[in-house]
Amino acid sequence: MTATLGGCGSTGSSDTTLRLVAADYGDSAAHSSAHYWKRLADAYHARHPDVTVDVSVYSWNDVDREVRRMVAAGHAPDLAQIGSYADYAAAGKLYEVSDLLSIRTQADFVAQLADAGRWKYAQYGIPFAASTRVLFYNKTLFADAGLTPPADWSQLASDAAVLKSRGVKFPYALPLGPEEAQAETMQWMLSGGGNGYTDDIGTYTIDSPQNVNTFDWLRDDLVGKGLTGPVAPGRLDRADAFSAFADGQVGMLDGHPALMRQAAAKGVKFGTVPAPGRTGRAKAAMGVTDWMTGFRQNGHAAQIGGFLDFVYDRKNVLDFSRAYGMLPVTSSASQAMTDSPTAADRQLRPFLDQLSDSRTYPVGKTSWASVSADVKKDIGQAVAPGGSPATVLGRLQATAAADDSADQG
Repeated sequence: MTATLGGCGSTGSSDTTLRLVAADYGDSAAHSSAHYWKRLADAYHARHPDVTVDVSVYSWNDVDREVRRMVAAGHAPDLAQIGSYADYAAAGKLYEVSDLLSIRTQADFVAQLADAGRWKYAQYGIPFAASTRVLFYNKTLFADAGLTPPADWSQLASDAAVLKSRGVKFPYALPLGPEEAQAETMQWMLSGGGNGYTDDIGTYTIDSPQNVNTFDWLRDDLVGKGLTGPVAPGRLDRADAFSAFADGQVGMLDGHPALMRQAAAKGVKFGTVPAPGRTGRAKAAMGVTDWMTGFRQNGHAAQIGGFLDFVYDRKNVLDFSRAYGMLPVTSSASQAMTDSPTAADRQLRPFLDQLSDSRTYPVGKTSWASVSADVKKDIGQAVAPGGSPATVLGRLQATAAADDSADQG
């Protein structure tokens, strides 16, 4: 899906037109993010008639590629709301956040998300939308089987075994297919006591003992016992796992807020609990942040900054988060959602409560894009029958370390 829109107004020499490329968070044309951006562009133009904002909205399958194509052709947009920023920052193509935003706007970001937007100690990535993961379970299947949601891995495996014995197609859905395997992988790394893909100083630790032990357990205690369903995890994509959950075929899976709308639309009664760890609650939840970036090519720093200060107004952040089931990236909007009595906001609180302590991908590394692609391609082999987590994770670690060294060199 691609949608193009723009504000109205004069086109005199004193006017500025900003080009924004954005990702679509909607699940249909009627619910496209294009509608949100049109309202914002029109409202901003009404206050600032000398600034017109032209927005192109692309699906997540296309948006990063389209921005990369524009940049390579020498026609970078002024603003891009995409999935990464580090490679553009390393190439000197982005404004630093401090060159764009007011101090008030900068200070309002959730600190952990703002920190994740840094490349070489300067912030270039501006958090735009966030989510965390929790364990979803089918309340009907659990009630019929007399089960309670799992608090640790042992109970997760025993619950899955009971669900399997009752004919549930996917007792635990484990999507390690190429669509989003890097997310499922990281959540399990954190559940197993590891730090994720890197240690506290940013060095890749993909094959740490904790991570290898985690994937040994997945291979032996879930996949090997037939508790993950008829589709091999390496061939199961996240979208297919979510669809199966919404069809009532999945007992448990890790999910983000968008799954709530999808399941509710099909009438599935679900509950959520924090992701279980090996002996209790997981060390941390996985957090995902999408990014707003300001490109230097056209030299519109003042106009970009003014528009972004408007974009990150509390009301606008809340409107977007509520419309598309995402978590606010500013402290003021997060507090407003926490204090809200509405049912929709209450549903997001389990995700919101984890945000400040969540761990994100190492997006500040220019090597992350290639490492993520390798994980998507290979990680399913680690849990396949006869697979060797130590070998697969070791291979991923060696490649990641080499890519990281090349980027830093």
